[in-house]
Amino acid sequence: MMVYLVRHGIAEDVSATGDDESRRLTAQGRGRMQKAAAGLRRMGIRPATVLTSPLVRAAETAAIIAAAFPGLPAPRDFPALAPAVPPMETIAALRVFGRYRELLLVGHQPNLGHVAAVLLTGSPDGLILELKKGACAALELSGFVARAGAVLRWLLPPRALRQLA
Repeated sequence: MMVYLVRHGIAEDVSATGDDESRRLTAQGRGRMQKAAAGLRRMGIRPATVLTSPLVRAAETAAIIAAAFPGLPAPRDFPALAPAVPPMETIAALRVFGRYRELLLVGHQPNLGHVAAVLLTGSPDGLILELKKGACAALELSGFVARAGAVLRWLLPPRALRQLA
């Protein structure tokens, strides 16, 4: 299966309410994510579903990505992608999606980097994978297990995704 890890787009520094969970994408963040999503579509990826962290900036990013793929269902809120969830718990929660051929996850740093590290090396500290805001990494794996075995197929910064659009 292919799993695409997307870090949320550029978000406001402080939300209107002052809490981190409510931070929204900026106008620039929305515009750049629309172009990056078009780049993902142009690459030919076909996610069966999009799972998103419940935080506003990730949910907005996921909605932009889903809108770029005609026929793709609305993103599904997936609490295991929230920033405070340990990578082993995220991977365990993802096991129910092991039957999908392609899955796209929208979340945060350092969580997504740690999830990728566990899938690639077996340890959250086995690799430092820094995803810029709006970047995407593609991992090929046989299932969601907390051990080495996944293969990093590509890692594209947001600028490259936008240039593909």
